Amino acid sequence: MNFISPTKGRLSFNQVFRDLLAFIDEHPEDTYKLIVGTDSQVREDVYYVTAIIILREGKGGRFYYAKERQKGKISLKQRIFLETARSLEVASRLAGKFMAIGKTDLDIEIHLDVGQQGRTKEIIREVVGMVTGSGFDARIKPESYGASKVADKFTK
Repeated sequence: MNFISPTKGRLSFNQVFRDLLAFIDEHPEDTYKLIVGTDSQVREDVYYVTAIIILREGKGGRFYYAKERQKGKISLKQRIFLETARSLEVASRLAGKFMAIGKTDLDIEIHLDVGQQGRTKEIIREVVGMVTGSGFDARIKPESYGASKVADKFTK
């Protein structure tokens, strides 16, 4: 999976990881929040965008995104589950790489494109359960800006 950085262009997953580390190492005393979120858009096919966002609390951040295309159309419920699975895959890979270098103090939030309003409210419990059962923190709308704002911007 290749990612795009608005400032650095196309990056491999390993390059994104190294860039995240470099960003943290610039100011190791600061507090960081690492977020993964996925959104999708249906046209003739389904387009998924997964975003990785790192925030230096109160001092800005960086983000990276990857686009994928899936042939055909699927139901809204299936799309939300696939969005969640994509976010979990990326978050798990990140967590594994951070663990491998002994950096275990960085929690990863997964932002889900579901909320109490609209058609996705029936599956909130299921997708939040997928995320928390995998050991990550879950956020839903309106707190899930990683999916509903950042990733959404690049699905258009």
